[in-house]
Amino acid sequence: MDHQPKLRFALTVATPGALPSAFVVYRLPLSEALPKIADMGYDGVELALLDRSQINITELRHLLTNTGLCVPVVSTGQVFAAGNCSFASADSDVRAKAERLFEGLIEIAGELGAAINVGRVRGSIGPNGSRTDVEARVADSLNRLGEQARKAGTYIILEPVNRYEIDFLNSCEEAVDFLNRYRMDSIRIMPDLFHMNIEEASIEGSLMRWADRIGYIHFADSNRHFPGDGHLDFSRIIAALHAVHYSNWIGVEILPHPDPDTAAERAIRYLRRFA
Repeated sequence: MDHQPKLRFALTVATPGALPSAFVVYRLPLSEALPKIADMGYDGVELALLDRSQINITELRHLLTNTGLCVPVVSTGQVFAAGNCSFASADSDVRAKAERLFEGLIEIAGELGAAINVGRVRGSIGPNGSRTDVEARVADSLNRLGEQARKAGTYIILEPVNRYEIDFLNSCEEAVDFLNRYRMDSIRIMPDLFHMNIEEASIEGSLMRWADRIGYIHFADSNRHFPGDGHLDFSRIIAALHAVHYSNWIGVEILPHPDPDTAAERAIRYLRRFA
């Protein structure tokens, strides 16, 4: 009998005071959020952070032990939102600031055994010059940070983001091509169903095509609500993941609609029907 690996789901959370741009369900002290999330049946939490001062590693490890949760990914969208800080910037000081913040989060990811994502923090082409120049800057930052991540015992995952938010690396194919051209074999991609619904001809087809390059996936429905509240067919999406024996984590990155508890509970209850 062909046994499929059990899919593991992590809910996105942030600490109080997180920037509004953070796509998280809970903005709570982790001592409040983690027991609640564990009781709902999640396997882990994805931490959305700006810098390492937002958490106490010792306290967090204690919470993780008590709840049985893991932290598979540290996400970095707030780094971009803090002063439009990005690796693509034509301003070397801005790039340096983005890298400094990212380096602190690499340390956290390494200590937690988590991956670290690059989404909007890569930045955009306009108004930072030509595509060639921007790609070269982003690749330079990622190569340098990727080496630091390797030394810290972690790795980077690159998220394709739809064209209405970022103007390059929008699809899985484009992200893989970029990584191949700059020989960044240690960096994996992180598809997000919300973005894929805009950019990919077939969500299932892309997940299967790039399965060996995927390090993590974000789940949300077509409207960024909890799975089951939009028009995506999660039975087919999860069947595609089972077909390629996907065994990495899935992050549930959704809006807290109609409220955080309802969104979180309905998401995991719905997803467990298929996984």
